[in-house]
Amino acid sequence: MSAPQGILITAGKVHVPFKTELLGTLGSDKFAKRAPHLVGILATKKEDARTYAEFTKKACESIGINFELRLVGEAREGMDGEGVGIDVEEAILEANDDDDVDGMMVYYPIYGGRQDQYLQSVVSPYKDVEGLNHQFLFNLYHNVRFINPLTLRPIPASHLPQPLKPSPSDGDSAPSGTVKSILPCTPLAIVKVLEHIGVYNKMLEYGDRARGKVITVINRSEVVGRPLAALLANDGARVLSVDIDSIVEFSKRPSVPAPSSPKDSTTPGPTAAISPTAPAPALSSSKFNPHHIITPLPASTTLEDCLRISDVVISAVPSQKYKVPTRFLKDGAICVSVAAERNFEADVRDRAGIYVPSVGMMTIAMLQRNLLRLCTFKDEAKKLSSAA
Repeated sequence: MSAPQGILITAGKVHVPFKTELLGTLGSDKFAKRAPHLVGILATKKEDARTYAEFTKKACESIGINFELRLVGEAREGMDGEGVGIDVEEAILEANDDDDVDGMMVYYPIYGGRQDQYLQSVVSPYKDVEGLNHQFLFNLYHNVRFINPLTLRPIPASHLPQPLKPSPSDGDSAPSGTVKSILPCTPLAIVKVLEHIGVYNKMLEYGDRARGKVITVINRSEVVGRPLAALLANDGARVLSVDIDSIVEFSKRPSVPAPSSPKDSTTPGPTAAISPTAPAPALSSSKFNPHHIITPLPASTTLEDCLRISDVVISAVPSQKYKVPTRFLKDGAICVSVAAERNFEADVRDRAGIYVPSVGMMTIAMLQRNLLRLCTFKDEAKKLSSAA
């Protein structure tokens, strides 16, 4: 008799309560006269970007959000790619200045690297549904969860006075005078999936509900992998971030120091160094919000070492050829494939306790949720300005 397969959980199932929340908000008096307007800026001929844009359009229109796709640069018929960056930047600036635009998203990659990062910071934080503006990334990495909307400026304002925890009187609601900071859509979608599955323990204190979990995140990209690792670590998890050339740990505490020599048998080896039970010295006090630190693991540490001790494995490698070797998975591990390429070997459910094959639908839901939150930012900012 063969062993039972792991549970298959789709993003569509996790998406249901969020769609209900979105429909409730869109049906409120705030949007009775005008539906929120989202602009997508497409500057590439890549088929996956256009498919994503079409998927976004359908998902928005199905719940009553106006979606407009603006083609620039290479995406326009007859363009040869010259001046793509200038066209994109102008399109972003125009959307920033357009009062009828409530939010925008740009389909990356365009150039890749620093040029795309620059374009991400050109997007006004009041319209950044993807949460990639430098202020939001600054908040994410420094574990700043609630902000005064008046601090949203081209240069990050001081984060020291901002609260870390929600209002105790109303669940996870933002404290008076603040709004919830915007987070990147895909990392946030993954966190919400993990909350749905039960990786987050609601009995623990807010901001520490992933404590005790060891999570491997494969691919340390600036759009998904790195911010996701920081989010999980800021919620208490020990995150093993695996990239093509290194493995590092994101956590709220330092790892066991790496051995000075791989031949020294008296010091912990790589598996011991990433053990979830390894002792860790306390961090010194700081005036800043407690947030993640990054600790390089020994060069001899392998993906196999990480997989064997991980409660959760998240793969975000944008390649059909890459597959996580399932034979190394911890029995009953939770496996999440971020990209549509399905990054796990075909027998993943024979080993995993829960398998999530993609998160695309949840990413769109988080994008829509961010859009509606941004619509409240301007209202809250006006209230605070008038009260000052």
